[in-house]
Amino acid sequence: MEAIYQLFLKSVMISGFVFIMMLVIEYINVQSKGIWQKHLTANKWKQYLIAGLLGAVPGCLGAFTVVTLFTHRLVSFGALVTTMIATSGDEAFIMFAMFPKKAIFLTLIIFVVGVLAGYLTDKFYKPKGILKDIADHNLPLHDEQDCKCFEKDKFWLNLFHPSLYRLSVAVIIISLILGVLTGVLSGEADLWIKITLVLSFSFALFVAVSVPEHFLKEHIWNHIVKKHLPRIFLWIFGILLVIHFLMMYIDVESWISNNMYVVLLIAIIIGIIPESGPHLIFVTLFASGAIPFSILLASSISQDGHGMLPMLAESKKGFVAVKLINMIFAFIVGTTGLLLNY
Repeated sequence: MEAIYQLFLKSVMISGFVFIMMLVIEYINVQSKGIWQKHLTANKWKQYLIAGLLGAVPGCLGAFTVVTLFTHRLVSFGALVTTMIATSGDEAFIMFAMFPKKAIFLTLIIFVVGVLAGYLTDKFYKPKGILKDIADHNLPLHDEQDCKCFEKDKFWLNLFHPSLYRLSVAVIIISLILGVLTGVLSGEADLWIKITLVLSFSFALFVAVSVPEHFLKEHIWNHIVKKHLPRIFLWIFGILLVIHFLMMYIDVESWISNNMYVVLLIAIIIGIIPESGPHLIFVTLFASGAIPFSILLASSISQDGHGMLPMLAESKKGFVAVKLINMIFAFIVGTTGLLLNY
């Protein structure tokens, strides 16, 4: 039961961060009247570079951010692919601790591969079915009176006489902040991650208290809390639960060690799993000298930690498509590395 409880807390943490990112993005979009949205979507190469940088940041926060941007049609499908190739999830922290120079080299490679993959994906693949899945996710803009998201007089009224919607959203955000501060949700995460989360959640709390009732009800409550949040949480928790029980009955590390001739293919296939844990097998094997750098590289390209869990909740087609593209590039890069004995 303790393991299931920990999986539940992890699901709450991931869902909470996705919720905050969706809230912040909608707020910025309305405040700027869509100017930043048009600026970002106008230049594909800028998207690839930003997406690659967000993916290269250790952990899954950057990946969650780009998934949110994509589901709101703010970045291209290729930019999403770029991020998922460039990210190594939570394993990046471990790699930088165990072999920092190789980890830096690996991060640079997957960043370049990710940017190239994003460009090629947008050039040769049109995800019409995926875009149809998220067709209603465009960020709506409103008239001037609705875009004035901070009014000093109404701020104090909202704070001391909140509506039920405002109070409910505030309680959710305050619970997330307390969960991080007490360590219940953040666990043993690094200090900078906790600080980033608390600052993000605090800004979201300010948004929840200061925005007009229309924005709060239509954008935050009806669009995010009611429509997206339950589905995202259930998918994340369900997937983590299934993976947990599978790992209990399958000795993956032993299986890989005894089948070194197919270890590259196994590393790429395991990358399908939207979980950080399995990739640690290849990190450990590489650190011990049991596998070459090319297999670790292929594994890093194929997997994306928890980054794709929110996408799985939003679009099953999108999840499968990104994973297949990642696997193709992982196979090409990994095979090339093995042929070069690297």
